[in-house]
Amino acid sequence: MAMFSLLQAAAATKEYAGAWGMLGAGVGAGLSVIGAGLGIGRLGGQAMDGMARQPEAAAKIQTAALILAALIEGATLFAIVISFLIQAKFTF
Repeated sequence: MAMFSLLQAAAATKEYAGAWGMLGAGVGAGLSVIGAGLGIGRLGGQAMDGMARQPEAAAKIQTAALILAALIEGATLFAIVISFLIQAKFTF
């Protein structure tokens, strides 16, 4: 609990607010990329498993997997852009 009060005291000045904003933007961008990597990796693995189990449905599974991977990447790109927009709000 003492750490939380230290963070509140450090964020009181303008310089620290900018630093915390930069840190938050970096963490946000990093977490979104990690999440996308995990999501696309799991999607690819499950698609390969489905194609191995039912080879006759491979074309449908592959098409659906590509569309879902594009949606995951789009959401990730949106999160990264929002993180960089937050970062641009803070000036020193």
